[in-house]
Amino acid sequence: MGPLQGLKIIEVAGIGPGPFCGMLLADMGAEVISVERAADPFKTRAPDCARRGKRSIALNLKSKEGVETLLQLVEGADAIFEGFRPGVMEKLGVGPEECMARNPKLIFGRMTGWGQYGPMSKAAGHDINYIALTGALHAVGRSNEKPVPPLNIVGDFGGGGMFLAFGMVCALLEAQKSGKGQVIDAAMTDGSAMLMTFFHSMQAMGMWSTQRGTNFFDSGAHYYEVYETLDGKYISLGSVEPQFYALLMEKAELSAEAFADQNNKEKWPEFKTKFEAIFKTKTQAEWCDIMEGSDVCFAPVLDMNEAPKHPHNIARNTYIDVDGMTQPAPAPRFSRTEPEVAFGAHANGEDTDEVLGDWGFSEEQIAQLREKNAIS
Repeated sequence: MGPLQGLKIIEVAGIGPGPFCGMLLADMGAEVISVERAADPFKTRAPDCARRGKRSIALNLKSKEGVETLLQLVEGADAIFEGFRPGVMEKLGVGPEECMARNPKLIFGRMTGWGQYGPMSKAAGHDINYIALTGALHAVGRSNEKPVPPLNIVGDFGGGGMFLAFGMVCALLEAQKSGKGQVIDAAMTDGSAMLMTFFHSMQAMGMWSTQRGTNFFDSGAHYYEVYETLDGKYISLGSVEPQFYALLMEKAELSAEAFADQNNKEKWPEFKTKFEAIFKTKTQAEWCDIMEGSDVCFAPVLDMNEAPKHPHNIARNTYIDVDGMTQPAPAPRFSRTEPEVAFGAHANGEDTDEVLGDWGFSEEQIAQLREKNAIS
């Protein structure tokens, strides 16, 4: 059940990109234990995709017994990760030094917005701030308009959660050879900067301008754009290469001569205006009948409820049902160690006794921890 089967990972629960990182690892077969601050007395299982495949325990890390419990769990873990501001874990007594003293081979993952050091490292922030600092936000938007926040995908989940998961797997592989653990400093600013690599290369080649909305990938070009259809829906075009552009002309029954000189930026506004009128002559479904599945580089623009119903997504099982909730399936795909979601979201602290028992605590120890309010 996934290529990471057999790995034991502790997630010190946070919000957003931290749980997302844990979900990625759990999807790949790792045993991920989410350490929560307090139990949910009603055992409510919130419909949260990021909690899937993880068991949950509730520890009081403000008590010495709770801290000791976490350190004992660390002794049997391959990795632990957290997403607090720099210094928080140290104040609790469960920082890298304390944890790695118990387990020298431990991988200690840390994810923050600004990183563990630097002049802004201890300041609050959100995705929009992190991608603003790295040039990513400035690049997204249309000409003569302000930058558009691309949800919180780039900083939180792409630059943060995915890079932490990647870093942890890299460190776990290295630890198998060296027998030594290490600390991973995953900053959302660093990850967001990495996601801009292609555009730094394009700029160095003289093929990219920092003037937003004037390039071929940022809505400047008429052939890489979203267009409204007759029924008020939208389609997407990405006919970048000349042969794909030629096929677009053919499928849309356009004059290749009238739309020649594809990459003449001076003609892009004129061509775009004409494309806008052309694509409003048919419905989204009609354009799909004409272009979908061809080398035009075309797809309908679907909302979150429409996407799971598309035949391609159905064929690939891109979306799955977990506890009655439609959500993205684990990715990527593997030929042999196929990942799967073991179970849906568990409530805070739902598995406390079970996990502690599985990790070597006796029933008497568990009862004593509960008496001392170290677990709940």
